[in-house]
Amino acid sequence: MPTIDFSHLTTEQRLDLIGELCDSLDHDAVPLTKAQAAEIDRRLAMLDETPGEGRDAFDVLADLRRRYL
Repeated sequence: MPTIDFSHLTTEQRLDLIGELCDSLDHDAVPLTKAQAAEIDRRLAMLDETPGEGRDAFDVLADLRRRYL
C-alpha cells in the first residue's frame, strides 16, 4: 500500500482528517476485538448488578464541556 505524505498538514488538520475518516466508516462493519467485546460485556454486567449507579451521559458531557471548552 502506498504511503500518503501528510507532513504538509497541521496537527489540527490531521486530527480533522482522522475524524472525517472515522465518520466515513460503516461502524457496523468494523469488528470489535475480543478485548473490546469482553470490556463491553463486563460493563453491561456491572450495570445489571447496580442499575441505580452511575450518571446520565448528558450530565457527564455537560460537565466535560464546562471543564474543557
